[in-house]
Amino acid sequence: MASLLGTSSSAICASHSLSSSSSSSTPSISPICFRPGKICGGKLNAGIQIRPKKNRSRHHVSIMNVATEINSTEQVGKFDSKKSARPVYPFAAIVGQDEMKLCLLLNVIDPKIGGVMIMGDRGTGKSTTVRSLVDLLPEIKVVAGDPYNSDPLDPEFMGVEVRERVERGEQVPVVATKINMVDLPLGATEDRVCGTIDIEKALTEGVKAFEPGLLAKANRGILYVDEVNLLDDHLVDVLLDSAASGWNTVEREGISISHPARFILIGSGNPEEGELRPQLLDRFGMHAQVGTVRDADLRVKIVEERARFDSNPQDFRETYKTEQDKLQDQISNARSNLSSVQIDRELKVKISKVCSELNVDGLRGDIVTNRAAKALAALKGKDRVTADDVATVIPNCLRHRLRKDPLESIDSGVLVSEKFAEVFS
Repeated sequence: MASLLGTSSSAICASHSLSSSSSSSTPSISPICFRPGKICGGKLNAGIQIRPKKNRSRHHVSIMNVATEINSTEQVGKFDSKKSARPVYPFAAIVGQDEMKLCLLLNVIDPKIGGVMIMGDRGTGKSTTVRSLVDLLPEIKVVAGDPYNSDPLDPEFMGVEVRERVERGEQVPVVATKINMVDLPLGATEDRVCGTIDIEKALTEGVKAFEPGLLAKANRGILYVDEVNLLDDHLVDVLLDSAASGWNTVEREGISISHPARFILIGSGNPEEGELRPQLLDRFGMHAQVGTVRDADLRVKIVEERARFDSNPQDFRETYKTEQDKLQDQISNARSNLSSVQIDRELKVKISKVCSELNVDGLRGDIVTNRAAKALAALKGKDRVTADDVATVIPNCLRHRLRKDPLESIDSGVLVSEKFAEVFS
C-alpha cells in the first residue's frame, strides 16, 4: 500500500544562515540552527543531530522532525483494494488451510499476538492468503500527514513530532484509514527498509533530508516477508531490532533519527529451501503449517475457482462480497469486544504448566497463548475463554518454541497437543 509521508511542523532558530536561496526560494525548507557550543532541539531521539568532529568548528546543526512532504488529502484517499487496478483474491474464497487463516485472523483482532510464521510446500497459497487479508483489514485513526501513521491517542504509537505537539496541547488533525500491509522484498536494501538520510543536502541546502523507509510505512500495520527464510542476515538483524524495541533508529555519519515501528510481522516460506534463524523465529507469535491438498475433488475445486478469478476478477469478487462483508463485520466486532473477554486464572495456570513441562524458554509462549485464546473467544462472540479455545491455539503458539537444536525440524504440534491433554485432563 502507498505510504503516507508527512511534513514537519517544527521551526528551528538560526544565528547563521546556510544560504539565501535555501530560505527564500523553496517554501518547504525548514530552518537550520547554528549555535556555538549548543544543540537546538533537545534530546537526541527527538530529531537529527550532527555532532562536530575534532579540530572542527564548534557549531552544532540540528534538523528536527524531518519527513518528506505530502498533501494530507492524499492520505484520505488512501489505497482501497476494491478499486485497485490489481484485484485481490477474496479471503472467503480460499479453500481449506483453516489453520493458516485462523492464525491470520487472530493477529488482525489482536496485533499484540506478534505475527505469524507460515511454513509449507510451494504452491499451497501462502502468499495468496496473506495478500487476500487486505480486504478484511479494519480502519484505524491516524494523524493526518504523519509519515509514521501515529495514533492520536496512544503515545506508544506516536512519532516524536506528534507527541511533542500533543504535549503542547495542540489539536492534531485525525483521519480514518485502513491498516497498512507492506511487502518487504528479499532484495531490498537496508536504506530502503530503515529509511535514508541525505547528509549532503541537509548541509548544503538545509532541506528536509530524511526519507522514511518500509518500517515507517508498516508502523501500526502489517509487514509481510515472502520467503522469509531466504532473507539476508543484515535485514534479519534490522527486523529483530525493530521487533524487540518497537522503534527504528537510523544512524548515518553522526546523524540519528528514531521513529515508532510496531507492526504485525507475517512471514512465509518453504522449509525445504532453508530454515529460519531461531532468534527471528521466536519473534513470531504463532506458527502455521500448510500442507498440499490431497483430496482430488478439493483440488479440482481450487483449480476451477482460480480459473474463474483469472478470467474475470471483478465478477468473481462480487460472488463473495456477502461473505467478505460478514467476515469483516465479525472481525470488527471481535476487535471491539476483545478487552471485555475474560480468562480464568485456572486456565492461565494450566497454560503456564504446559509451557513449563515442554521446557519452553522464556515467557513469550505463555503470553501469546493467553492473547490468542482471548482473540479466538472474541472472534466466536464469547466473553469468556474456554479450554476448547486454548486447545485450538496452543499448538500454533508453542510448536516453534520447542526446538533446541537448529538441525531439528519444527515439531508438528503433536507433542504440544499430547501435553495439553495430559495437563487439562
